[in-house]
Amino acid sequence: MKTFPMFLKMAGRRVVILGGGEEAARKARLMLKTEAEIVLCAPALEPELAALVARGRATHVTKPTPDLFAGAALAFVATGAPEEDARLAGVCREAGVVTNVVDAPELCDAFTPSIVDRDPLVVAIGTEGAAPVLARQVKTAVETMLEPRLGDLVALAGRLRDEVAARVAPAKRRAFWAWAFQGGPRRAHARGAEDEAARLLKSAIARGGAGETGGFVSLVGAGPGSRDLITLRGVQRLQEADVIFYDRLVDPDLLELARRDAERVYVGKAPGAHSWPQDRINGVITAAARAGKRVVRLKCGDPGVFARGAEEGAACEAAGIAWEIVPGVTAASAAAAELGGFLTERGLYDSLVLTTGVVRPGDPAPDWGGLARPGTTLALYMSVGAAGAIRDALIGAGAPEGSAVEIVSGAGTAEARIWRTSLGGLAETVAAERVENPAIMLVRLPKAAVVAARAAA
Repeated sequence: MKTFPMFLKMAGRRVVILGGGEEAARKARLMLKTEAEIVLCAPALEPELAALVARGRATHVTKPTPDLFAGAALAFVATGAPEEDARLAGVCREAGVVTNVVDAPELCDAFTPSIVDRDPLVVAIGTEGAAPVLARQVKTAVETMLEPRLGDLVALAGRLRDEVAARVAPAKRRAFWAWAFQGGPRRAHARGAEDEAARLLKSAIARGGAGETGGFVSLVGAGPGSRDLITLRGVQRLQEADVIFYDRLVDPDLLELARRDAERVYVGKAPGAHSWPQDRINGVITAAARAGKRVVRLKCGDPGVFARGAEEGAACEAAGIAWEIVPGVTAASAAAAELGGFLTERGLYDSLVLTTGVVRPGDPAPDWGGLARPGTTLALYMSVGAAGAIRDALIGAGAPEGSAVEIVSGAGTAEARIWRTSLGGLAETVAAERVENPAIMLVRLPKAAVVAARAAA
């Protein structure tokens, strides 16, 4: 290690930025996150920097002088002219100031890291100037691990440290803080329930540090396919999980985001081969939680859209187990993106209806005809097997046979396929092309006024 990472207190300390263009503005943006006194040194300033001076957040001098560097904590050289940068680096070094020169690592005393800012939690990633692009890639990965408002929870913990020291025995403090940042308080804070997080922490402190002892279940939407379509919160839950129960359509690469020691249990249902009936899935989820484990039920798409999430949530409620929903990108959204279009369009499709072609055995089919209203996009999940019945119901309710239908199979994956047809030709297209699930059908029913205008044109 040729450089030593260290966090400097910046309140009231001077930082000199030599340069007045975009490179200097980038460094100024970085320093604005601190309480440093910013001095801009350049003959002229670009508008963003000039605005900083105008509102008193920075001062401006046109030339470097010895007094400028007296007591300065840092200097950034960012004129954009290599020869001038080298000259000014020498001036800074002669003045004894730790210096960073933009895009010139050989002239630097210090390197600017990539920063993940969850103040007061700050993560800095550096490569000693050798690979800044890689540092940014690592930053992106770390950003996915830390929820945006985590810093507020860290600040709350800081305010409670004295109370913890007074009321929690030393032998219990490590376990208390592990619970605070892995258990209920962090989960509550992450979903925006800051008051609940504070209440949990204070109640546990009052009990001498005893946090929740039971397990917890997260119903996590994996998104429609590729692992980069899961939400940041979904990734966080995977990294916290002790056991993951996952579906047939979940991208195997997605499981690589989980902890290496997390147990992975496949509970998928293949068509016609229900080796994992829903009652059995409910049972293993609740059993794992009763054993004190952090459980992730990883479901393709969104847990609340034709994914039986309600049944699993009800099972947790009946068992007295705490649980949450982590939304995911549903297949209809992914299908529209695959088509390069939108589910709604102002003045054309003002309504969006999500429905299905598969129901429980013995239940009547959805009233597809009752949904056939002008100005609507119908998103039909798991419906290719009912294509003929859906066509007949919609046309029988007055939907034009020429209504556009788009079918997307494997939306959001590398194997995605697209078919375009009309409502009248829907069943024939599904049969001729041998369309199979996972597929979603989008039926477009434009407003009558739009149809009339098109006919007149």
